[in-house]
Amino acid sequence: MAKIKGTIEIDRERCKGCDVCVVACPFKVLALAPEVNGKGYNYSYMVNPDACTGCASCALVCPDSCITVYRKMAE
Repeated sequence: MAKIKGTIEIDRERCKGCDVCVVACPFKVLALAPEVNGKGYNYSYMVNPDACTGCASCALVCPDSCITVYRKMAE
């Protein structure tokens, strides 16, 4: 059976660093960046992109809809 690889895109300027997506990720893919965005918030980013399966837990819990999830078949 083919394995599914996921990746996410985070709108860094809209992210307010609430940390909900980081906690919701079952594979510890996300973390808060040490840098801040234009509004002064530490935004989320993929700290462990190889572990992402595209489960979309992060996007479902994001209160500002900043996360887009993509899935593809791994080769």
